[in-house]
Amino acid sequence: MEQTKALNALEPFLALSKSATSPRAASDLISQATSAPNTYVFAELLQKPNIQSLRTSEEYASYLTLLEIFAWGTWEDYKAQPNLPKLSAQQHKKLLLLSLLPLSSSHSTLTYKHLQTALDLPTTRALEELITTAIYTGLLTATLDPANSRISVTSVAPLRDLAPGSLPALQSTLQSWSQRCDTALADLETQVAKVKQEAVDREKVRRKKERALEAVISANEDKTPGKRGMGFGSDDAMDIDDDGGSSRVTRGTKRGPGGGFGFGGRKLG
Repeated sequence: MEQTKALNALEPFLALSKSATSPRAASDLISQATSAPNTYVFAELLQKPNIQSLRTSEEYASYLTLLEIFAWGTWEDYKAQPNLPKLSAQQHKKLLLLSLLPLSSSHSTLTYKHLQTALDLPTTRALEELITTAIYTGLLTATLDPANSRISVTSVAPLRDLAPGSLPALQSTLQSWSQRCDTALADLETQVAKVKQEAVDREKVRRKKERALEAVISANEDKTPGKRGMGFGSDDAMDIDDDGGSSRVTRGTKRGPGGGFGFGGRKLG
């Protein structure tokens, strides 16, 4: 979204570059483009023939250098270059905002002191105003921590152009990042395989224990004798103690003829 907005803001200046046939017109166009709101990428403007023709102009070549600094340089680069055009207030603020991007990309937490030194800001209030502008314009996603004089950066808008010769270094960085990702992925796959194998081993142990327990229960059931009956057999006799003394009366389960009881071999009645 930020890139689209920045490219759309540059479109009018790309159209005007066709008519900027004189070095003075081309230098004026550079001043306007670098001062305009929302213009944060300048690679396409740099490639225009009328802008590139300033390289051979003794009087206006410094404007091409200035545009290159806005494209991929920083405030430190501007100070290091002698005889560059003086910046307007809008250009100065924009270059400071653009300088924030590489500083924030290299550190997730920035101190007030570090930024004030890098950007030549005299007070913490000036720094906080600059950071607030960067946040509201979508250049940074960050949180100010005035109590600890720190700035926590969450994300940085990809709005800086690539300097000439930076592509091999970028490719090397991306290759290193890709290798780290491959290594991390391989380690993750190894850990996943280990977890799966441990789960299989635990399941095997569980099933083995279950089978062993079932075997023990089955063996115990086979060894347990059957329950014996507690009833009296049909031919068994029971001796009952007579309540009146020590004499015993034997009662048989089988009765004599007629079903009566015998006393002394005589029948009653």
